[in-house]
Amino acid sequence: MWRLLCICFALHPFFAAAQNSTSPAFDVTKTYSPQLLAQYLTANDTTDLQRITSLFTWITQNIAYNTKRFDNNYNNRYVAVLDDEEEADSLSPLKPLYERVAIQVLKRRTAVCGGYANLFKALCSGIGIPCEVVTGLGKVSPGRIDKRFTSNHRWNAVFADTAWHLLDATWASGYINYRNEFQQFYNPVYFFADPAEFIKDHYPEDQRWALLPQPPVLTEFMFSPFKTTAFNRFYIKSFSPAAGIINARPGDSITFEIEAERPETIWVSDIRYTDSNTVKLMQCCGASKPVNKRSGKKVSYTYQVFSPGVEWLHIIFDDEIILRYKLNIISESLAPPPPAVDTVIYKH
Repeated sequence: MWRLLCICFALHPFFAAAQNSTSPAFDVTKTYSPQLLAQYLTANDTTDLQRITSLFTWITQNIAYNTKRFDNNYNNRYVAVLDDEEEADSLSPLKPLYERVAIQVLKRRTAVCGGYANLFKALCSGIGIPCEVVTGLGKVSPGRIDKRFTSNHRWNAVFADTAWHLLDATWASGYINYRNEFQQFYNPVYFFADPAEFIKDHYPEDQRWALLPQPPVLTEFMFSPFKTTAFNRFYIKSFSPAAGIINARPGDSITFEIEAERPETIWVSDIRYTDSNTVKLMQCCGASKPVNKRSGKKVSYTYQVFSPGVEWLHIIFDDEIILRYKLNIISESLAPPPPAVDTVIYKH
């Protein structure tokens, strides 16, 4: 089964020299500078859309997927291979991480999804186009339930013509054949994709990059909350609630419990677009310190449902977001008779 994969001349003297008949032409295969390469590739473009197209097309045609890091032992799917960033740590720490990754990819001419996404961001930054690397779940079969339900892929959001757009250079570049070999084959579906279609196989950690007013609740939430990349770093042994959809009424209490090698502090944020900046604000700008209960390697926190407008709960563990739950507020008219106690405790 074929599978999709986890793309001006300015006034720089480097390019001016290339115009001189006595100077060697600019060799694209030997440059490791994302900025110089981006300027070269977009020299004849006049709009941001043309520039973005040139950068994306070059990546999909010249960067091969690194099949050595591809693990096909899990239901013939692409699993979390995001380690381009780890290899880039040996380069100059003065450069941004995405640029260090991009340099490594240009040297190797191979990458996994993190390398594709960081290279595209570095090329865009080289010519002043806003671009973000998006981390999330990549589903090769949109209709299939992914019970792992965790981040395993990276792609991009780029700003052009007064709006953000979604694209995935990795999946647009080709596929892996039955011999586990990379086959270059451009797929335009993943360039400036329709957000409503893109979300079916690209579910972001940060919901704002869904580019939808109401991101859908995936079927996976019935079985598990969404796990971010930080989840795996903490060697978490268990968590509760086990299901990712929680039904509650205003006034109810929900207890979240984490068991880990190092039981850290649990916070819960009900701000829809919670990110690292939200975590910093919770710590330093007046938010009361969470009251945690500890028992051995388990730590728990009880969240009180106050507002009927809350839809998402983000679990923060040791200052990083690790889980996301969907909260369904039950209206009083549909709610069952109240329990004998004042609160409802959801616990595994």
